[in-house]
Parts: sequence; structure tokens; C-alpha cells
Amino acid sequence: MRATVNFPAHGGPALPPSLLFRNLSSSAADGALSPSDHALFRRRGTNKLRVGGFICCTGSPGVWGPCATNSAQLAVAEINKRGGILGREIELSIYDAGGPLDEVLNRAEQAIAFDEVDLIVGLHTSAVRVGLRDVTRRHRIPYIYTPVYEGGERTPGVMAIGETPRWQSRPAIHWLADVKKAQRWYLIGSDYVWPWQSHRAVKNYIRETGGHVVGEEFVPLGEDNHEPHLARIRAARPDVVLISLIGTDSSTFNRAFGEWGLGATTLRLAGAMDDTVLLGIGADNSENMYCASGYFTGTGARANDDFQSRYRAMFGPNAPPIGSVGQSSYEGMRFLEAVANKAGSLAMGPMLAAGRNISYSGARGQVTVRNGHARMPMHLAVADGLDFKLIKPI
Repeated sequence: MRATVNFPAHGGPALPPSLLFRNLSSSAADGALSPSDHALFRRRGTNKLRVGGFICCTGSPGVWGPCATNSAQLAVAEINKRGGILGREIELSIYDAGGPLDEVLNRAEQAIAFDEVDLIVGLHTSAVRVGLRDVTRRHRIPYIYTPVYEGGERTPGVMAIGETPRWQSRPAIHWLADVKKAQRWYLIGSDYVWPWQSHRAVKNYIRETGGHVVGEEFVPLGEDNHEPHLARIRAARPDVVLISLIGTDSSTFNRAFGEWGLGATTLRLAGAMDDTVLLGIGADNSENMYCASGYFTGTGARANDDFQSRYRAMFGPNAPPIGSVGQSSYEGMRFLEAVANKAGSLAMGPMLAAGRNISYSGARGQVTVRNGHARMPMHLAVADGLDFKLIKPI
């Protein structure tokens, strides 16, 4: 498996060909370096800011990898054009954050030891975050976590900027209760940290509306046989199914949901849902599906339109579609730039202090972090074929 790809700041490769696709999960990685490779590492000096982009490129969340990688590259190109961060040009390397956790953590250890990454920007599951934050804390390097997550991250060294249930799920649940008269809820999610913790919060929000939960289950990552789940959902007769499945798991579930005829009678509210996943579901199976997010391509905001224009200009008209989860890599790099400029340093202590209370502008508009909690413009949308139609800001 190709585990890492280096993106040079200017022109030709920053690493020799033997390292360009080096598998950092291998315990023999250092032994694979030639004498000239070691010399190159010694020559690199400290002028570059080496960012490790830990992005899921395989497994269920791997569907977001292409957009996430492109979004990070775009941000790096823009920041480097402005002179880099604190005068240091960014050198971005992408590492696969998918697969077994021990392999990902080993990959991170070796990225820090051999590639000398200065900090990590991550787009992957919360299960990986929980393990990876121990690595970054031990090595005292900053770690920016970008996607939607369960909230409550307070580990020293970790800065999380994604949507959380309080601002994403709660207003959507209240809207469905008020407008669609939804009272009976069925919860289904992937079997790991984000759905576990998000469902705890969601149950409180449902109770606030006078509704109740008629069923809940967690599905192993990679599961593609959803007939037993759909049979239980049909028997429970919910008004809404709240879906916390991720990536291709969400696509296969929602596709089967539509094929079972449940889409015509049962509403859906999806958490980690974006254009990438919607394409996998298909227009025929997206009926009555709602989602809330800090990013949709159709917001009409000037900053978003400009971002999409630059994305297409850099990667072409057939580039991977832009979705909220993958796009968060762009936000992570813009957040890094703002935090470093405010701190005047790339050391962990000053960056953490600056990152707890800061505002920055990205494709999502103005994002404000207060006491470590990110707030951004949030929108409720409904699937309309292969697109999302915005209903209202929430």
C-alpha cells in the first residue's frame, strides 16, 4: 500500500524517488533509506514547515481521501503564495490514516522520526484521533483535527475545529420535530467513538422536543449487509432514522434503505453526509434525507464560490467532488495559518493558547473558536437527487 505522498512547495520533488511513496508502516522503513537519502534528510534544514496530513485513504472513510488531499494541497499553495507561515514554506506529506490503528500510529511515529514533521493535520475517525493524540502529545507537536466529531476534545496539543452535535444535530432535530412532527427516532451508527458519544447527546436533544428513541444499534465498520438493520427499522416504525454511519458504509446503507422502499415513508437525518457520500447513494435512493453541516457547495457565499473556482482551476473539471468532510482539510490549513500568525510561534504552548480563542476566514465563512469550541455558519439541507438543496441556516 502506498502510505505516504510528498507534495513539494515548488516545482520538482522534495524527496528522492525512493521515498516518494515510501510505506512508513514498515518497521524496516529506516533500513530502506539509501546513504544519499540520509544525506538529503540532513540537508533539509529547518526552513520548511513540514506538515503531516493524516488522511483516511482506505477503508470506509477512504471515500473522502481524494477531496481531502486536494483541499489540503490547495490551501498549502495559497499559503505558500502569501509567503508561508511565519516565513516558512509549507511542505505537505500525506499519510494514510486508514487501516489497523497500530499501523497508523506506527506510521505517525516514523513520520515524526524520519520525515521530521513539525505538526499534524488530521482527517480520520475519532478512534484514530484518540490514539494519535497520545503520539503527538509525547513528541510535543501540535495536532489539528478537522472533521465533524463528537465534541469535548481537551487533550493538550489537540485543536479540533469540526462540527459537533450541539450545533449540528440539535437544531436539525428541533426543526424536524417542529416542521415534520417527528417524534419516533431510530439511531444507527458505526461502532466507534463518534457515533457512541454523539448518540448520547442526540438522545437529550430528542427528549427536549418531546420525542423518544424506538431503537438504536451500532454497525461494524465495513459492514455492507444491511438487511437485518433495515428489518428492525421497518418493525420499529420510526418517523426519523438518524444515521451516524461513515463513508461508504453510509452509502451502502442509504442505498439499501431506498431500495427497501423506506425512503418514501421514513425521514432520514444523516451526520457525516456530504456530496461525496450522496453520489454513492444515488438519486433514486436519497428521498426524504436531511443533513446539517458547516459546508455545502451551494451556500452562495462569496468565499465558498471563490474556493470552488480555485479548486477547479487547480485540479480540473473532473476533480473529485467537494464535500464537507473532505473540504475540512482546507479549513484545517487556514486555521493553522491564523493560529501561528496570532501566536507568532509554531511551538506547542503559544499555538495552543492562540488556538483556544481565535477567528479565521475560510471557504465556510467566518469560523470562531471560543474556549476550544468551534462555531461556524451551519446549514440544514435536504437531498435533491445528487445535490443538496439548502433549507435554512441553523
